[in-house]
Amino acid sequence: MLSAATAALVATVAGVGGTLPVVLAAAQAVGATPQQASSWVSGLGLATAATALVLSVRYRMPVITAWSTPGAALIASTSGVPSFRAAVGAFVLAAVLILLTAAVRPLGRLIERIPASIAAAMLAGILLRLVVAMVEHLPHAPLLVLPLVGLFLVTRRFWPALASLVVLVAGALLAVALGMVKPVPALGLSTLAFAAPAWDAATLIGLGVPLYLVTMASQNLPGFAVLRASGYRPPTQPVLLATGAASLATAFVGAHTSNLAAISAALCTGPEAHPDPAERWKTGPFYALWWGLIALFGASLVGLFGALPPALLATVAGTALLGSMASAMGSALAGDQDRLAAAGTLAVTASGVTLMGVGSAFWGLCFGLLVLAADGIRQRR
Repeated sequence: MLSAATAALVATVAGVGGTLPVVLAAAQAVGATPQQASSWVSGLGLATAATALVLSVRYRMPVITAWSTPGAALIASTSGVPSFRAAVGAFVLAAVLILLTAAVRPLGRLIERIPASIAAAMLAGILLRLVVAMVEHLPHAPLLVLPLVGLFLVTRRFWPALASLVVLVAGALLAVALGMVKPVPALGLSTLAFAAPAWDAATLIGLGVPLYLVTMASQNLPGFAVLRASGYRPPTQPVLLATGAASLATAFVGAHTSNLAAISAALCTGPEAHPDPAERWKTGPFYALWWGLIALFGASLVGLFGALPPALLATVAGTALLGSMASAMGSALAGDQDRLAAAGTLAVTASGVTLMGVGSAFWGLCFGLLVLAADGIRQRR
């Protein structure tokens, strides 16, 4: 029991510490107020706690869920979103599409037909913009950014799962020593704020559809793979229904999608959680407990992170996403046949260009599929 609780705590701390800055960057990018940002974080905490608890207990396996970090990175890197309410509309659409994927099997098969190289290239382009943002802060705060990057490179050799958390804690202490921390606001419990969606066509297409695709390709599919690699047979339809329903409910308090976890799941599905695979499901309730606390104190987390310098948050986010970006680039460019299409997808997505009000992730996906279609026509001739 103690090992299950410890594994769940490590998975929670490692996941939140390294990726909360990405979520806050997403909230800032769409114009969320501090109250809306705290409601966003609390909604994600509630969705994660509820789905992990219900699914783990019901199916007696460690079904570990989380917020969509690639989804948050997409939101943070998407320009041209006219309002927070328009972003909420995109969150609602993404959740509905996840539910439809669970209910309509042909839709799920259609998503699976998107070449893995193109999906990986779109993800790499999204993450590249946030990693570059870390480098852009270097000239303005070299005494903060350089030591933290060095610390990350050393720490990841010994404790890769905790490297981002170590960077965050060390960076906060260094920022205090350098006098770069703002006054911390009064801390308190979170309250959920209802967010009415607005239906902006360009945002629905440019953010809602890519958010759904990124969540499915970069979180849910790897999450199922982690469970299967650990010897479990997760029920696909109920898991997607649960995470889709939770995402839909919490979209109305400003939260983007929740989904199966991959890295956090690996920490809870191995022998470290429990020697007996049949007993590892008990990490789920403990994991839900820790995430419930995050939901309860979401406002305090937002206040604490808001007092930290932007250079620190960008460095934590950039280092946390560096490995995922490298892995996505490797997957995207591994095959000779799809390499040009994948490279084009990556370039268009990373450009941040907005055409007809629609963001670059959508156009990157379209470009890659268009190149593949053109190559297919040429080969048939």
